[in-house]
Amino acid sequence: MSELTHIDDKGRVRMVDVTEKKPTRRAAVAQAVVHMTEETFQRIVAGTVAKGNVLETARIAGVMAAKKTADLIPMCHPLNLTHVQVDFFPDEASHSLRIEGTARILDQTGVEMEALTAVSVAALTLYDMSKAIDKAMTITDICLLKKSGGKSGTFTRKNIAP
Repeated sequence: MSELTHIDDKGRVRMVDVTEKKPTRRAAVAQAVVHMTEETFQRIVAGTVAKGNVLETARIAGVMAAKKTADLIPMCHPLNLTHVQVDFFPDEASHSLRIEGTARILDQTGVEMEALTAVSVAALTLYDMSKAIDKAMTITDICLLKKSGGKSGTFTRKNIAP
């Protein structure tokens, strides 16, 4: 069993001490998928949702969320992100939008949580702006697709369509 790094020798939770780690280039890519009705899908893609430009609002929300990850997740380190990007990949056949979030940094700890937070909040923003036409939307497949840098090296998820 591997050591639980967020637990001290007395069983108390703690933020991991990264003081002695050297900064390295790190990156993470995460995704979320929002499923909806055909009407909702068409209106989001066409930009005709009454609340405004859903995709650009969700993009901004995702970037802002990545920057606030340490305020939301108790043991996350506050990071000085060097890059955050949120992109959308519409799938007309399934009436879904796949959201992909990328975060990069030169630091002592990884950015997986920032990428995951970006796609989660972008998906929630899509839901919020479109719920008047489709309350049955679902958010699925929130996961890390890949990460690089740091002691654990590179990870690439297998068996999931990016």
